[in-house]
Amino acid sequence: MVSARHRTNNLLLFPKFGWQTVFEMLTTNTRIYDLLAATGLFEEKALMATLDEARENGMPTCQAVLEKNDIKEEPFLIKLAEAMNLPFQRLKEVEIETEILEKIPTKAIFQYNIIPLGLENDCLKVATSDPFIPGLADALRLAAEYRIRLVLSPTEDIETSAKRFYGVGAETLDRMMEDGALDFDDEEDLMRQDLSELDQEASVVKFVNQIIWEAFKDRATDIHIEPMEMDLRIRYRVDGVLHETPMPPQLKRFQSSVISRLKVMANMDIAEKRLPQDGRISVRIRGAEIDVRVSTMPTVYGESVSLRLLMRGGGLVTMADLGLNERDATGLKKMITRPHGILLVTGPTGSGKSTSLYAWLHTINSVDKRIMSAEDPIEYEMTGVNQVQMRPEIGLTFANTLRTFLRQDPDVIMVGEIRDKETAEISIRAALTGHLVFSTIHTNDSASTVTRLLDMGIEPFLVASSVEGIVAQRLVRGLCKNCRQPIEIDEAFLKEHNFPIERLASEGPIYEAVGCDECRGNGYKGRTGIFEILQITDEIRPLIIAHASAAAIKQQSLEHGMKTLREDGWDKVLAGVTTIDEILRVTEDDELDEE
Repeated sequence: MVSARHRTNNLLLFPKFGWQTVFEMLTTNTRIYDLLAATGLFEEKALMATLDEARENGMPTCQAVLEKNDIKEEPFLIKLAEAMNLPFQRLKEVEIETEILEKIPTKAIFQYNIIPLGLENDCLKVATSDPFIPGLADALRLAAEYRIRLVLSPTEDIETSAKRFYGVGAETLDRMMEDGALDFDDEEDLMRQDLSELDQEASVVKFVNQIIWEAFKDRATDIHIEPMEMDLRIRYRVDGVLHETPMPPQLKRFQSSVISRLKVMANMDIAEKRLPQDGRISVRIRGAEIDVRVSTMPTVYGESVSLRLLMRGGGLVTMADLGLNERDATGLKKMITRPHGILLVTGPTGSGKSTSLYAWLHTINSVDKRIMSAEDPIEYEMTGVNQVQMRPEIGLTFANTLRTFLRQDPDVIMVGEIRDKETAEISIRAALTGHLVFSTIHTNDSASTVTRLLDMGIEPFLVASSVEGIVAQRLVRGLCKNCRQPIEIDEAFLKEHNFPIERLASEGPIYEAVGCDECRGNGYKGRTGIFEILQITDEIRPLIIAHASAAAIKQQSLEHGMKTLREDGWDKVLAGVTTIDEILRVTEDDELDEE
Protein backbone atom coordinates (compact mmCIF):
# COMPACT_ATOMS: atom_id res chain seq x y z
CA MET A 1 0.00 0.00 0.00
CA VAL A 2 1.26 3.46 -0.89
CA SER A 3 1.87 5.67 2.17
CA ALA A 4 -0.12 8.88 2.66
CA ARG A 5 3.07 10.92 2.53
CA HIS A 6 4.15 9.35 -0.79
CA ARG A 7 0.65 9.63 -2.22
CA THR A 8 0.37 13.35 -1.48
CA ASN A 9 3.74 14.59 -2.72
CA ASN A 10 2.02 15.87 -5.85
CA LEU A 11 -0.34 17.98 -3.74
CA LEU A 12 2.47 20.40 -3.02
CA LEU A 13 2.27 22.00 -6.46
CA PHE A 14 -0.92 22.09 -8.49
CA PRO A 15 -0.23 22.29 -12.25
CA LYS A 16 -2.01 24.68 -14.57
CA PHE A 17 -4.07 21.78 -15.88
CA GLY A 18 -5.65 18.77 -14.22
CA TRP A 19 -7.25 20.74 -11.35
CA GLN A 20 -10.30 18.55 -11.07
CA THR A 21 -8.22 15.38 -10.93
CA VAL A 22 -6.05 16.68 -8.12
CA PHE A 23 -8.93 18.06 -6.08
CA GLU A 24 -11.13 15.06 -6.62
CA MET A 25 -8.44 13.09 -4.81
CA LEU A 26 -8.58 15.63 -1.94
CA THR A 27 -12.37 15.67 -1.71
CA THR A 28 -12.95 11.91 -1.93
CA ASN A 29 -13.97 10.58 1.48
CA THR A 30 -11.57 7.61 1.24
CA ARG A 31 -8.60 9.83 0.46
CA ILE A 32 -9.56 12.31 3.16
CA TYR A 33 -9.85 9.46 5.64
CA ASP A 34 -6.33 8.23 4.78
CA LEU A 35 -4.86 11.71 5.22
CA LEU A 36 -6.62 12.37 8.51
CA ALA A 37 -5.78 8.91 9.81
CA ALA A 38 -2.12 9.58 9.02
CA THR A 39 -2.14 12.37 11.64
CA GLY A 40 -2.50 9.74 14.37
CA LEU A 41 -5.07 11.89 16.21
CA PHE A 42 -8.25 9.91 15.54
CA GLU A 43 -9.76 6.52 16.23
CA GLU A 44 -10.71 4.62 13.07
CA LYS A 45 -14.46 4.19 13.67
CA ALA A 46 -14.95 7.66 15.13
CA LEU A 47 -13.17 9.28 12.21
CA MET A 48 -15.21 7.49 9.56
CA ALA A 49 -18.47 8.28 11.39
CA THR A 50 -17.48 11.94 11.61
CA LEU A 51 -16.70 12.12 7.89
CA ASP A 52 -20.01 10.48 6.97
CA GLU A 53 -21.93 12.88 9.21
CA ALA A 54 -20.06 15.90 7.84
CA ARG A 55 -20.83 14.86 4.26
CA GLU A 56 -24.54 14.34 5.03
CA ASN A 57 -24.86 17.73 6.81
CA GLY A 58 -22.68 19.65 4.36
CA MET A 59 -20.31 20.62 7.17
CA PRO A 60 -16.67 21.55 6.38
CA THR A 61 -14.46 18.52 6.95
CA CYS A 62 -11.82 20.00 9.21
CA GLN A 63 -14.38 21.87 11.30
CA ALA A 64 -16.35 18.66 11.78
CA VAL A 65 -13.43 16.50 12.89
CA LEU A 66 -12.18 19.17 15.28
CA GLU A 67 -15.56 19.72 16.93
CA LYS A 68 -16.56 16.07 17.14
CA ASN A 69 -13.22 14.92 18.53
CA ASP A 70 -12.48 17.90 20.78
CA ILE A 71 -9.08 18.60 19.21
CA LYS A 72 -7.41 22.01 19.00
CA GLU A 73 -6.87 23.34 15.51
CA GLU A 74 -3.17 24.25 15.55
CA PRO A 75 -1.74 20.82 16.58
CA PHE A 76 -4.18 19.19 14.16
CA LEU A 77 -3.03 21.34 11.23
CA ILE A 78 0.63 20.72 12.07
CA LYS A 79 0.03 16.95 11.93
CA LEU A 80 -2.08 17.25 8.78
CA ALA A 81 0.62 19.34 7.10
CA GLU A 82 3.13 16.58 7.81
CA ALA A 83 0.78 13.94 6.43
CA MET A 84 0.15 15.96 3.27
CA ASN A 85 3.75 17.11 2.87
CA LEU A 86 2.60 20.74 3.06
CA PRO A 87 4.09 23.60 5.06
CA PHE A 88 2.38 24.93 8.19
CA GLN A 89 2.63 28.69 8.85
CA ARG A 90 1.30 31.17 11.39
CA LEU A 91 0.29 34.49 9.84
CA LYS A 92 0.56 36.87 12.79
CA GLU A 93 3.47 38.91 11.46
CA VAL A 94 3.08 38.20 7.76
CA GLU A 95 3.18 41.08 5.27
CA ILE A 96 1.51 40.65 1.88
CA GLU A 97 2.12 42.87 -1.14
CA THR A 98 -0.85 44.51 -2.81
CA GLU A 99 -0.27 42.85 -6.17
CA ILE A 100 -0.32 39.43 -4.48
CA LEU A 101 -3.64 40.19 -2.80
CA GLU A 102 -5.16 40.88 -6.22
CA LYS A 103 -4.29 37.42 -7.57
CA ILE A 104 -7.43 35.87 -6.07
CA PRO A 105 -10.91 37.48 -6.14
CA THR A 106 -12.03 38.99 -2.83
CA LYS A 107 -15.22 36.94 -2.84
CA ALA A 108 -13.20 33.71 -2.90
CA ILE A 109 -10.98 34.93 -0.06
CA PHE A 110 -13.90 35.27 2.36
CA GLN A 111 -16.02 32.43 1.01
CA TYR A 112 -13.30 29.78 1.32
CA ASN A 113 -11.27 31.45 4.09
CA ILE A 114 -8.06 31.50 2.07
CA ILE A 115 -5.45 34.17 1.47
CA PRO A 116 -2.54 34.45 -1.00
CA LEU A 117 0.80 34.91 0.75
CA GLY A 118 3.33 35.46 -2.02
CA LEU A 119 5.18 34.08 -5.03
CA GLU A 120 7.88 31.47 -4.63
CA ASN A 121 9.58 29.77 -7.60
CA ASP A 122 6.76 30.88 -9.88
CA CYS A 123 4.22 29.35 -7.48
CA LEU A 124 1.49 31.27 -5.67
CA LYS A 125 1.43 30.32 -1.99
CA VAL A 126 -2.15 30.19 -0.68
CA ALA A 127 -3.00 29.67 2.99
CA THR A 128 -6.03 27.58 3.92
CA SER A 129 -7.30 26.00 7.12
CA ASP A 130 -9.20 23.26 5.25
CA PRO A 131 -7.73 21.84 2.02
CA PHE A 132 -10.78 19.58 1.59
CA ILE A 133 -13.37 22.32 0.93
CA PRO A 134 -15.46 21.50 -2.16
CA GLY A 135 -15.21 24.26 -4.72
CA LEU A 136 -11.74 25.35 -3.71
CA ALA A 137 -10.46 24.14 -7.08
CA ASP A 138 -12.79 26.48 -8.96
CA ALA A 139 -11.75 29.38 -6.77
CA LEU A 140 -8.06 28.80 -7.34
CA ARG A 141 -8.53 28.26 -11.06
CA LEU A 142 -8.95 32.04 -11.32
CA ALA A 143 -5.24 32.33 -10.49
CA ALA A 144 -4.27 29.75 -13.14
CA GLU A 145 -1.37 31.79 -14.52
CA TYR A 146 0.55 30.39 -11.56
CA ARG A 147 0.89 26.99 -10.02
CA ILE A 148 -0.61 26.87 -6.53
CA ARG A 149 1.20 25.83 -3.41
CA LEU A 150 -1.05 25.25 -0.42
CA VAL A 151 0.01 26.30 3.07
CA LEU A 152 -1.94 25.24 6.16
CA SER A 153 -2.70 28.02 8.66
CA PRO A 154 -5.17 28.39 11.57
CA THR A 155 -8.63 29.70 10.71
CA GLU A 156 -8.33 32.72 12.98
CA ASP A 157 -4.97 33.70 11.46
CA ILE A 158 -6.49 33.69 7.97
CA GLU A 159 -9.60 35.59 9.06
CA THR A 160 -7.53 38.22 10.87
CA SER A 161 -5.18 38.65 7.92
CA ALA A 162 -8.09 38.87 5.47
CA LYS A 163 -9.72 41.64 7.53
CA ARG A 164 -6.38 43.39 7.92
CA PHE A 165 -5.45 43.43 4.22
CA TYR A 166 -8.87 43.51 2.52
CA GLY A 167 -11.02 45.17 5.19
CA VAL A 168 -14.28 44.15 6.86
CA GLY A 169 -17.00 43.42 4.29
CA ALA A 170 -14.62 43.67 1.34
CA GLU A 171 -16.40 40.92 -0.61
CA THR A 172 -19.74 42.70 -0.19
CA LEU A 173 -18.40 46.00 -1.48
CA ASP A 174 -16.76 44.21 -4.40
CA ARG A 175 -20.11 42.72 -5.35
CA MET A 176 -21.74 46.14 -5.01
CA MET A 177 -19.07 47.62 -7.28
CA GLU A 178 -19.67 44.92 -9.87
CA ASP A 179 -23.44 45.33 -9.81
CA GLY A 180 -23.36 49.10 -9.55
CA ALA A 181 -26.61 48.75 -7.63
CA LEU A 182 -25.62 51.03 -4.79
CA ASP A 183 -23.13 53.32 -6.44
CA PHE A 184 -25.19 56.48 -5.98
CA ASP A 185 -23.57 59.73 -7.02
CA ASP A 186 -26.95 61.48 -7.11
CA GLU A 187 -28.52 62.08 -3.70
CA GLU A 188 -32.01 61.92 -5.22
CA ASP A 189 -31.34 58.45 -6.59
CA LEU A 190 -30.41 57.33 -3.09
CA MET A 191 -33.53 58.87 -1.57
CA ARG A 192 -35.75 56.96 -4.01
CA GLN A 193 -34.01 53.67 -3.31
CA ASP A 194 -35.89 51.52 -0.79
CA LEU A 195 -32.92 50.20 1.18
CA SER A 196 -35.02 47.67 3.06
CA GLU A 197 -35.79 45.83 -0.19
CA LEU A 198 -32.21 45.34 -1.33
CA ASP A 199 -30.74 41.92 -2.01
CA GLN A 200 -29.30 40.67 1.28
CA GLU A 201 -26.45 38.86 -0.42
CA ALA A 202 -25.00 41.81 -2.34
CA SER A 203 -26.04 45.08 -0.74
CA VAL A 204 -25.32 47.70 1.83
CA VAL A 205 -27.68 45.82 4.16
CA LYS A 206 -25.25 42.94 4.36
CA PHE A 207 -22.30 45.29 4.80
CA VAL A 208 -23.92 47.11 7.74
CA ASN A 209 -24.76 43.74 9.31
CA GLN A 210 -21.10 42.74 8.94
CA ILE A 211 -19.95 45.91 10.69
CA ILE A 212 -22.20 45.17 13.68
CA TRP A 213 -21.28 41.47 13.70
CA GLU A 214 -17.54 42.22 13.73
CA ALA A 215 -18.04 44.67 16.58
CA PHE A 216 -19.97 42.04 18.53
CA LYS A 217 -17.22 39.45 17.98
CA ASP A 218 -14.56 41.93 19.13
CA ARG A 219 -16.55 42.71 22.31
CA ALA A 220 -16.88 46.33 21.22
CA THR A 221 -19.19 48.67 23.14
CA ASP A 222 -19.27 51.42 20.50
CA ILE A 223 -18.96 51.79 16.73
CA HIS A 224 -17.99 55.16 15.28
CA ILE A 225 -18.51 55.81 11.55
CA GLU A 226 -16.60 58.99 10.73
CA PRO A 227 -16.51 60.65 7.29
CA MET A 228 -13.09 62.00 6.32
CA GLU A 229 -12.21 63.99 3.20
CA MET A 230 -10.91 60.95 1.29
CA ASP A 231 -12.02 58.09 3.50
CA LEU A 232 -14.83 56.73 5.65
CA ARG A 233 -13.23 55.68 8.93
CA ILE A 234 -14.83 53.06 11.17
CA ARG A 235 -13.57 52.59 14.70
CA TYR A 236 -14.58 50.15 17.47
CA ARG A 237 -14.21 50.86 21.17
CA VAL A 238 -13.01 47.68 22.85
CA ASP A 239 -12.33 47.60 26.60
CA GLY A 240 -12.59 51.38 26.64
CA VAL A 241 -9.96 52.00 23.93
CA LEU A 242 -10.67 52.97 20.31
CA HIS A 243 -9.27 50.77 17.53
CA GLU A 244 -9.52 51.60 13.85
CA THR A 245 -11.05 48.74 11.88
CA PRO A 246 -9.52 47.95 8.47
CA MET A 247 -12.00 48.83 5.74
CA PRO A 248 -11.93 48.40 1.95
CA PRO A 249 -10.54 51.48 0.17
CA GLN A 250 -13.70 51.85 -1.95
CA LEU A 251 -15.91 52.31 1.14
CA LYS A 252 -15.95 56.13 0.80
CA ARG A 253 -17.87 55.70 -2.45
CA PHE A 254 -20.77 54.14 -0.54
CA GLN A 255 -20.74 56.56 2.40
CA SER A 256 -24.27 57.90 1.78
CA SER A 257 -25.63 54.38 1.32
CA VAL A 258 -24.15 53.05 4.56
CA ILE A 259 -25.28 56.01 6.65
CA SER A 260 -28.76 56.04 5.12
CA ARG A 261 -29.15 52.32 5.81
CA LEU A 262 -28.33 52.87 9.48
CA LYS A 263 -30.83 55.76 9.63
CA VAL A 264 -33.53 53.57 8.08
CA MET A 265 -32.83 50.82 10.64
CA ALA A 266 -33.04 53.39 13.48
CA ASN A 267 -36.30 54.92 12.14
CA MET A 268 -34.65 58.28 11.44
CA ASP A 269 -35.41 60.74 8.66
CA ILE A 270 -32.87 59.96 5.91
CA ALA A 271 -33.72 63.24 4.16
CA GLU A 272 -32.59 65.31 7.16
CA LYS A 273 -28.81 65.74 7.02
CA ARG A 274 -28.45 69.17 8.64
CA LEU A 275 -29.54 68.33 12.20
CA PRO A 276 -28.43 65.68 14.72
CA GLN A 277 -30.78 62.73 15.18
CA ASP A 278 -31.14 59.90 17.68
CA GLY A 279 -32.61 56.47 17.16
CA ARG A 280 -32.53 52.86 18.23
CA ILE A 281 -32.03 49.49 16.54
CA SER A 282 -32.85 46.06 17.96
CA VAL A 283 -30.85 43.21 16.45
CA ARG A 284 -30.37 39.54 17.23
CA ILE A 285 -26.88 38.07 16.75
CA ARG A 286 -26.24 34.38 17.40
CA GLY A 287 -29.08 34.25 19.89
CA ALA A 288 -28.04 37.43 21.70
CA GLU A 289 -30.49 40.32 21.82
CA ILE A 290 -28.65 43.62 21.29
CA ASP A 291 -30.01 47.14 21.52
CA VAL A 292 -28.06 49.63 19.41
CA ARG A 293 -28.38 53.32 20.29
CA VAL A 294 -27.74 55.40 17.18
CA SER A 295 -26.72 59.05 17.11
CA THR A 296 -25.94 61.11 14.00
CA MET A 297 -24.11 64.42 13.83
CA PRO A 298 -23.56 66.54 10.68
CA THR A 299 -19.86 67.23 10.03
CA VAL A 300 -17.86 68.90 7.26
CA TYR A 301 -17.59 65.73 5.16
CA GLY A 302 -20.97 64.18 5.93
CA GLU A 303 -22.88 62.72 8.86
CA SER A 304 -20.89 61.05 11.62
CA VAL A 305 -22.73 58.09 13.17
CA SER A 306 -22.11 56.62 16.63
CA LEU A 307 -23.61 53.31 17.66
CA ARG A 308 -23.59 52.02 21.24
CA LEU A 309 -24.13 48.28 21.62
CA LEU A 310 -26.09 47.20 24.70
CA MET A 311 -26.75 43.57 25.59
CA ARG A 312 -30.37 42.98 26.53
CA GLY A 313 -31.98 40.34 28.70
CA GLY A 314 -28.87 38.78 30.18
CA GLY A 315 -25.25 39.20 31.14
CA LEU A 316 -25.96 41.22 34.30
CA VAL A 317 -22.89 41.98 36.36
CA THR A 318 -23.10 41.12 40.06
CA MET A 319 -21.42 42.86 43.00
CA ALA A 320 -18.75 40.15 42.99
CA ASP A 321 -17.89 40.99 39.37
CA LEU A 322 -17.33 44.71 39.87
CA GLY A 323 -13.78 44.43 41.20
CA LEU A 324 -14.36 45.79 44.71
CA ASN A 325 -11.87 44.90 47.42
CA GLU A 326 -13.23 43.10 50.47
CA ARG A 327 -13.41 46.21 52.68
CA ASP A 328 -15.20 48.34 50.08
CA ALA A 329 -17.59 45.51 49.15
CA THR A 330 -18.62 45.08 52.78
CA GLY A 331 -19.17 48.82 53.28
CA LEU A 332 -21.09 49.18 50.03
CA LYS A 333 -23.40 46.26 50.81
CA LYS A 334 -24.32 47.94 54.10
CA MET A 335 -25.18 51.16 52.25
CA ILE A 336 -27.35 49.53 49.56
CA THR A 337 -29.38 47.63 52.17
CA ARG A 338 -30.29 50.70 54.23
CA PRO A 339 -34.00 51.59 54.39
CA HIS A 340 -33.56 55.14 53.06
CA GLY A 341 -31.05 57.67 51.77
CA ILE A 342 -29.28 58.46 48.50
CA LEU A 343 -26.35 56.50 47.11
CA LEU A 344 -24.63 58.15 44.13
CA VAL A 345 -22.12 56.74 41.65
CA THR A 346 -19.99 59.18 39.69
CA GLY A 347 -17.49 59.17 36.88
CA PRO A 348 -17.11 60.14 33.22
CA THR A 349 -19.06 58.61 30.35
CA GLY A 350 -18.12 54.96 29.88
CA SER A 351 -16.85 54.40 33.42
CA GLY A 352 -19.40 51.69 34.24
CA LYS A 353 -21.80 53.74 36.37
CA SER A 354 -24.96 52.10 35.00
CA THR A 355 -23.41 48.66 35.39
CA SER A 356 -22.77 49.36 39.08
CA LEU A 357 -26.35 50.54 39.59
CA TYR A 358 -27.69 47.35 38.02
CA ALA A 359 -25.37 45.26 40.19
CA TRP A 360 -26.73 46.98 43.30
CA LEU A 361 -30.33 46.42 42.21
CA HIS A 362 -29.56 42.79 41.38
CA THR A 363 -28.17 42.30 44.89
CA ILE A 364 -31.20 43.69 46.75
CA ASN A 365 -33.91 42.61 44.30
CA SER A 366 -36.42 40.41 46.14
CA VAL A 367 -40.17 39.81 46.30
CA ASP A 368 -40.53 41.94 49.44
CA LYS A 369 -39.12 45.09 47.77
CA ARG A 370 -40.88 47.24 45.20
CA ILE A 371 -38.16 48.65 42.94
CA MET A 372 -38.82 51.30 40.29
CA SER A 373 -36.31 52.79 37.88
CA ALA A 374 -36.35 55.77 35.53
CA GLU A 375 -33.78 55.20 32.77
CA ASP A 376 -32.61 56.73 29.51
CA PRO A 377 -32.09 54.27 27.94
CA ILE A 378 -32.97 50.96 29.60
CA GLU A 379 -29.68 49.13 29.13
CA TYR A 380 -30.58 45.85 30.86
CA GLU A 381 -34.01 44.38 31.47
CA MET A 382 -34.34 43.11 35.04
CA THR A 383 -37.05 40.76 36.21
CA GLY A 384 -38.88 42.17 39.23
CA VAL A 385 -37.91 45.80 38.55
CA ASN A 386 -40.46 48.28 37.16
CA GLN A 387 -38.35 50.03 34.52
CA VAL A 388 -39.54 53.20 32.77
CA GLN A 389 -37.96 54.55 29.58
CA MET A 390 -37.69 58.35 29.56
CA ARG A 391 -39.36 60.18 26.66
CA PRO A 392 -38.66 63.91 27.01
CA GLU A 393 -40.45 64.67 23.74
CA ILE A 394 -43.80 63.79 25.38
CA GLY A 395 -42.95 65.19 28.80
CA LEU A 396 -41.82 61.93 30.41
CA THR A 397 -38.71 63.36 32.09
CA PHE A 398 -36.74 62.19 35.12
CA ALA A 399 -38.41 64.84 37.32
CA ASN A 400 -41.97 64.06 36.20
CA THR A 401 -41.40 60.31 36.49
CA LEU A 402 -39.96 60.66 39.99
CA ARG A 403 -43.02 62.58 41.15
CA THR A 404 -45.22 59.73 39.94
CA PHE A 405 -42.94 57.13 41.53
CA LEU A 406 -43.60 58.66 44.95
CA ARG A 407 -47.30 57.82 44.48
CA GLN A 408 -46.50 54.22 43.50
CA ASP A 409 -45.40 53.01 46.96
CA PRO A 410 -41.78 52.11 46.01
CA ASP A 411 -39.13 50.88 48.45
CA VAL A 412 -36.17 51.52 46.12
CA ILE A 413 -35.93 54.08 43.32
CA MET A 414 -33.24 54.20 40.66
CA VAL A 415 -32.77 57.42 38.70
CA GLY A 416 -30.64 57.07 35.58
CA GLU A 417 -28.90 60.42 36.10
CA ILE A 418 -29.29 63.57 38.20
CA ARG A 419 -28.88 66.28 35.57
CA ASP A 420 -30.62 69.30 37.08
CA LYS A 421 -31.81 70.91 40.29
CA GLU A 422 -35.39 69.68 39.91
CA THR A 423 -34.39 66.01 39.65
CA ALA A 424 -31.94 66.42 42.55
CA GLU A 425 -34.59 68.02 44.79
CA ILE A 426 -37.17 65.29 44.14
CA SER A 427 -34.55 62.57 44.73
CA ILE A 428 -33.64 64.15 48.07
CA ARG A 429 -37.31 64.47 49.02
CA ALA A 430 -37.76 60.76 48.21
CA ALA A 431 -34.79 59.86 50.42
CA LEU A 432 -36.08 61.98 53.30
CA THR A 433 -39.54 60.35 53.11
CA GLY A 434 -38.22 56.82 53.62
CA HIS A 435 -37.05 55.66 50.18
CA LEU A 436 -33.68 54.31 49.11
CA VAL A 437 -32.52 56.16 45.98
CA PHE A 438 -29.73 55.15 43.59
CA SER A 439 -28.50 57.50 40.89
CA THR A 440 -25.52 58.73 38.87
CA ILE A 441 -23.97 62.15 38.50
CA HIS A 442 -21.05 63.45 36.42
CA THR A 443 -18.09 64.58 38.55
CA ASN A 444 -14.39 63.71 38.67
CA ASP A 445 -14.23 62.22 42.16
CA SER A 446 -16.45 61.46 45.14
CA ALA A 447 -15.77 64.61 47.17
CA SER A 448 -16.52 67.00 44.30
CA THR A 449 -19.99 65.43 43.99
CA VAL A 450 -20.99 67.25 47.18
CA THR A 451 -19.94 70.62 45.79
CA ARG A 452 -21.74 69.81 42.51
CA LEU A 453 -25.02 69.29 44.38
CA LEU A 454 -24.51 72.52 46.29
CA ASP A 455 -23.76 74.36 43.04
CA MET A 456 -27.08 73.08 41.66
CA GLY A 457 -28.77 75.06 44.42
CA ILE A 458 -29.51 72.24 46.88
CA GLU A 459 -29.43 73.34 50.53
CA PRO A 460 -26.37 71.99 52.40
CA PHE A 461 -28.45 70.55 55.26
CA LEU A 462 -30.53 68.55 52.76
CA VAL A 463 -27.40 67.08 51.15
CA ALA A 464 -25.91 66.26 54.56
CA SER A 465 -29.06 64.54 55.81
CA SER A 466 -30.01 62.59 52.68
CA VAL A 467 -26.80 61.42 50.98
CA GLU A 468 -25.39 58.23 52.54
CA GLY A 469 -22.49 57.51 50.21
CA ILE A 470 -20.77 58.48 46.96
CA VAL A 471 -18.90 56.00 44.77
CA ALA A 472 -16.42 57.33 42.20
CA GLN A 473 -15.23 54.76 39.70
CA ARG A 474 -13.24 54.13 36.54
CA LEU A 475 -12.81 51.11 34.30
CA VAL A 476 -9.35 49.71 33.57
CA ARG A 477 -8.38 46.97 31.15
CA GLY A 478 -7.52 43.66 32.80
CA LEU A 479 -4.29 41.87 31.92
CA CYS A 480 -4.50 38.70 29.86
CA LYS A 481 -3.43 36.03 32.33
CA ASN A 482 -2.22 33.80 29.51
CA CYS A 483 0.61 36.10 28.37
CA ARG A 484 1.31 38.70 31.08
CA GLN A 485 4.95 38.93 32.11
CA PRO A 486 6.69 40.35 35.20
CA ILE A 487 8.52 43.62 34.66
CA GLU A 488 11.06 45.66 36.58
CA ILE A 489 10.16 49.36 36.78
CA ASP A 490 12.51 52.17 37.75
CA GLU A 491 12.11 53.00 41.44
CA ALA A 492 12.29 56.74 40.80
CA PHE A 493 9.31 56.46 38.44
CA LEU A 494 7.30 54.59 41.06
CA LYS A 495 8.11 57.19 43.74
CA GLU A 496 7.10 59.98 41.38
CA HIS A 497 3.61 58.49 41.16
CA ASN A 498 3.34 57.58 44.88
CA PHE A 499 3.40 53.86 44.24
CA PRO A 500 3.66 51.79 47.49
CA ILE A 501 7.14 50.41 46.78
CA GLU A 502 7.39 48.86 50.24
CA ARG A 503 4.64 46.36 49.30
CA LEU A 504 6.48 44.98 46.27
CA ALA A 505 8.53 42.47 48.23
CA SER A 506 5.50 40.74 49.71
CA GLU A 507 2.78 41.38 47.11
CA GLY A 508 4.59 41.80 43.78
CA PRO A 509 5.59 41.40 41.05
CA ILE A 510 4.28 44.06 38.66
CA TYR A 511 3.17 42.71 35.29
CA GLU A 512 3.15 44.17 31.78
CA ALA A 513 0.90 43.49 28.80
CA VAL A 514 2.42 41.28 26.08
CA GLY A 515 -0.18 39.93 23.66
CA CYS A 516 -1.15 36.44 22.51
CA ASP A 517 -3.82 34.62 20.48
CA GLU A 518 -6.17 34.45 23.45
CA CYS A 519 -6.30 38.26 23.82
CA ARG A 520 -5.93 38.91 20.06
CA GLY A 521 -2.50 40.42 20.58
CA ASN A 522 -3.67 43.24 22.85
CA GLY A 523 -2.23 41.98 26.12
CA TYR A 524 -5.52 42.87 27.79
CA LYS A 525 -8.78 40.98 28.11
CA GLY A 526 -11.90 42.39 29.74
CA ARG A 527 -12.20 45.25 32.20
CA THR A 528 -12.51 45.74 35.93
CA GLY A 529 -13.34 48.69 38.13
CA ILE A 530 -11.32 50.83 40.49
CA PHE A 531 -13.27 52.64 43.17
CA GLU A 532 -13.23 55.52 45.64
CA ILE A 533 -16.03 55.18 48.19
CA LEU A 534 -16.88 58.18 50.35
CA GLN A 535 -19.24 57.40 53.21
CA ILE A 536 -21.09 60.43 54.57
CA THR A 537 -20.25 60.01 58.25
CA ASP A 538 -20.91 62.20 61.28
CA GLU A 539 -17.48 63.78 60.69
CA ILE A 540 -18.31 64.67 57.07
CA ARG A 541 -21.81 66.12 57.60
CA PRO A 542 -20.67 69.28 59.49
CA LEU A 543 -18.21 70.00 56.66
CA ILE A 544 -21.04 69.82 54.10
CA ILE A 545 -23.26 72.12 56.13
CA ALA A 546 -20.34 74.56 56.47
CA HIS A 547 -19.82 74.64 52.68
CA ALA A 548 -16.35 73.09 53.05
CA SER A 549 -14.30 72.60 49.88
CA ALA A 550 -14.06 69.28 48.07
CA ALA A 551 -10.41 69.08 49.14
CA ALA A 552 -11.35 69.40 52.82
CA ILE A 553 -14.05 66.72 52.52
CA LYS A 554 -11.63 64.43 50.70
CA GLN A 555 -8.90 64.93 53.31
CA GLN A 556 -11.32 64.10 56.14
CA SER A 557 -12.42 60.94 54.32
CA LEU A 558 -8.83 59.85 53.71
CA GLU A 559 -8.11 60.18 57.43
CA HIS A 560 -10.97 57.77 58.08
CA GLY A 561 -9.65 55.12 55.68
CA MET A 562 -11.02 56.04 52.25
CA LYS A 563 -8.84 54.92 49.35
CA THR A 564 -8.48 57.15 46.31
CA LEU A 565 -9.01 55.84 42.80
CA ARG A 566 -5.27 55.67 42.28
CA GLU A 567 -4.62 53.84 45.54
CA ASP A 568 -7.25 51.25 44.67
CA GLY A 569 -5.58 51.01 41.27
CA TRP A 570 -2.19 50.29 42.84
CA ASP A 571 -3.83 47.43 44.78
CA LYS A 572 -4.96 45.91 41.49
CA VAL A 573 -1.50 46.39 39.94
CA LEU A 574 0.07 44.50 42.87
CA ALA A 575 -2.58 41.79 42.50
CA GLY A 576 -1.56 41.30 38.84
CA VAL A 577 -4.96 42.42 37.57
CA THR A 578 -3.83 45.39 35.47
CA THR A 579 -0.80 47.51 34.61
CA ILE A 580 0.69 50.74 35.89
CA ASP A 581 0.09 52.32 32.48
CA GLU A 582 -3.64 51.62 32.75
CA ILE A 583 -3.92 53.18 36.19
CA LEU A 584 -2.01 56.27 35.09
CA ARG A 585 -4.21 56.52 31.98
CA VAL A 586 -7.52 56.61 33.87
CA THR A 587 -6.52 58.43 37.08
CA GLU A 588 -4.78 61.50 35.70
CA ASP A 589 -7.16 63.85 37.51
CA ASP A 590 -6.44 62.14 40.81
CA GLU A 591 -2.72 62.73 40.28
CA LEU A 592 -3.35 66.44 39.67
CA ASP A 593 -5.35 66.66 42.90
CA GLU A 594 -2.51 65.15 44.88
CA GLU A 595 -0.04 67.63 43.46
